[in-house]
Amino acid sequence: MDTLTSLLAQIRDTLIQLDDFSLATLPLPRRDDSVMVLGGIGLLALGALLARYILNRRPGHTDIALPAILQATLTKRSAMAPVRHVAFMLFLAGLPLFAIALGDPHTTLIQERETVPGHRIAILIDASLSMDSSFATEQLGWGNTYLANVSAADYFVRRRMEGSHRDLVSLVQFGGEAYIVTPFTNDYENILLSIGLIGTPEEYDRFPDHGTLIMRAISRGVELFRTFDFLKSQGNLIVIFSDGQDTHAVYEGQSIDDILQEAADNAIPVYFIRTAYDRGLGDVLPDITWKLAVEKTGGRFYPAADENAILRAVHEIDELSAGQIEVTQYVAHQARFSPFALAALALWSLAVLCGLGVKQLRRFP
Repeated sequence: MDTLTSLLAQIRDTLIQLDDFSLATLPLPRRDDSVMVLGGIGLLALGALLARYILNRRPGHTDIALPAILQATLTKRSAMAPVRHVAFMLFLAGLPLFAIALGDPHTTLIQERETVPGHRIAILIDASLSMDSSFATEQLGWGNTYLANVSAADYFVRRRMEGSHRDLVSLVQFGGEAYIVTPFTNDYENILLSIGLIGTPEEYDRFPDHGTLIMRAISRGVELFRTFDFLKSQGNLIVIFSDGQDTHAVYEGQSIDDILQEAADNAIPVYFIRTAYDRGLGDVLPDITWKLAVEKTGGRFYPAADENAILRAVHEIDELSAGQIEVTQYVAHQARFSPFALAALALWSLAVLCGLGVKQLRRFP
């Protein structure tokens, strides 16, 4: 009973799909296969008709002469004569549907919107020359401040990945310029791969710009949100991993407050993990300036003087990022052959039933 119910539900859903189709715009990527199969069927049918004509036309054996007076009476057609071709017509009606199904029709783009737990997170990692300073660690990557920061970013993404979050995450590496390593994606593995690729001493040495301009990185992060049309959406945030060694007061005519005001105006809190070994709040010259600036966005400033401080900051940011976002997903190339295949099968099944069940309907010209 459950199987029958499931089958009927599937048939109903398939028939509903037929109402949404437009054959004029429905892509058929295997159109050539359909043409070849229909051509083959047409040639076989033509060959069968020729063979039947040749075999049945044997002069003197198959022809019967009738008196002309009886011809009109014996050869008068019945009004129901065309009905004998019903099975054949059903078969022909199923052919174009079969051809469409064989062409593998599909919808190229389906948009789905859903609300999921998570945030849109732009991770900014400082790769400036000052990041090549010692930073003692046990759990995080060991070597210098840069590698500790990269490892902290990896740890943060893995925490998000292990939870119920479905974040959209992007990765930006910056020095004097900011470079988008990975744009927004919900593929955590992709982000982790990107973090791993930039998280080696060799890649750090090859980074082309070892200056420090944190304002440029924040501006690029906000620009990334704008590019993906996320500025007016809820659930955005920026996480910065840097040693904070940036004394620039102005960038392209804008102050720190001006740069961060754009983030604040668009509800993008900035969380700044300042990693400088054994240096508390105020021990790095720009600390107070950055603390006041990021707090205006609704974010927080974390003066991380050791590994435990970094991990506490990551945990706190993870807990504060437990909201929801509305995600638009696009599913490409969804198969739509089943309605056409089902219709062709139904017509052919009806043709077989007519041919086998009613003797008068067995005429296939």
